[in-house]
Amino acid sequence: MGIPVRIHYTLWIVFILITWSLAVGYMPHQYPGLTTITYWSIGIASAIILFVSVLIHELSHSYIARKNGLPIARITLFFFGGVSEMSEEPQDPMLEVKMAAAGPMMSFLIAGVLAGVWYGSKTAHLPVSIVATLGYGALINVVLAAFNLIPAFPLDGGRVLRGSLWKHYHDLIRATRAATRISECISLLMMFGGFATIVFGDFIDGIWIVVLGWFIKSGAETSLSATLVGETLSGVMVRDIMTRNVLTVPPDISVEHLIADYLLVHRHGGYPVVTNGKTLGLVTMQSVRSIPKELRSVRSVEEIMVPIDRVVTAPPTLSALDAMKKMGKARIGRLLVTDGTQLLGIVTSGDVMRAVHLRQELGVGREQQWTPPAMVTVSKKYCIQCGGGLGTDIKVCPHCGAPQPDS
Repeated sequence: MGIPVRIHYTLWIVFILITWSLAVGYMPHQYPGLTTITYWSIGIASAIILFVSVLIHELSHSYIARKNGLPIARITLFFFGGVSEMSEEPQDPMLEVKMAAAGPMMSFLIAGVLAGVWYGSKTAHLPVSIVATLGYGALINVVLAAFNLIPAFPLDGGRVLRGSLWKHYHDLIRATRAATRISECISLLMMFGGFATIVFGDFIDGIWIVVLGWFIKSGAETSLSATLVGETLSGVMVRDIMTRNVLTVPPDISVEHLIADYLLVHRHGGYPVVTNGKTLGLVTMQSVRSIPKELRSVRSVEEIMVPIDRVVTAPPTLSALDAMKKMGKARIGRLLVTDGTQLLGIVTSGDVMRAVHLRQELGVGREQQWTPPAMVTVSKKYCIQCGGGLGTDIKVCPHCGAPQPDS
């Protein structure tokens, strides 16, 4: 399907744990009298079936998404199973319901197929190792489907619930908040039940229940936050929030000059290198740190800068949400906004978060007209460099040390 599949390192941890628990505990109890090698073989084969089933479960989500025009960036298999990472969220509540329900339905289908093969192998008196592996595969897929149908984020049941509420309320934010509250209640009940299980002597099962409860609570809060940010930034472009009057440096000055006249005075984390209106690159604190002190007087900015073809840039028409994702993916705090080789401005993670704060405080939603921050008068002030909250009379940011304009 053209979708990259990645395996997170935590998958190997849980793979070993599942194999061990099956080989040492579950299989000897269900099928006594087999050899140690047979138990471990069953454990390994059963764990493989489990994670292949999880992959097929996630592919079913991805298939529905692709069929309806939603791009899937990748599928990642990790400690708690798998996740299909969508580049954008569905804009139709029923599409979200269909996508979410596809996974559990596929797991039930796999369980049915494996159960049928298990029954046939048992009737044909095939080796116990084959019967045991097929039986576990059928059982674990039923458990996988049932667990995912719990109406709590980030499980499929939580998305089915939100899609249903979204269709009822015609309001994604309201539906997400309601689904999040339900998810948090379920997670707290799970964690309480897990602690009670530990108290009554079943430590391993109790820990698993607590961890799953915490996972649901964390996932619900993350989903709510992501939805709020996505809805808040709807319609906002990079050109609306970028800093236009960017302080630039010429390429021919020395690193020592850069430190004395720029880094120690303005304290920005990076400066575009521009000459004759052409953007050559970006010089950062990291670039300067790589140069020994004794060479800083003879090395030029052009020698240490990151060339423009290696700098992550953004067009002015890029959405603010995509700009935030781009910075997160590249693990950087700023993007140069360019049109060809011409520098138009710079947008930082602080600019994006300031836009989120302003729009949330002003109650600006998807349906309302976006007004650029420079045209809005608010009682709260934010740092022009890092976006941190400031008092109205603060001249220097206490978070990053950047000087602040008078207005």
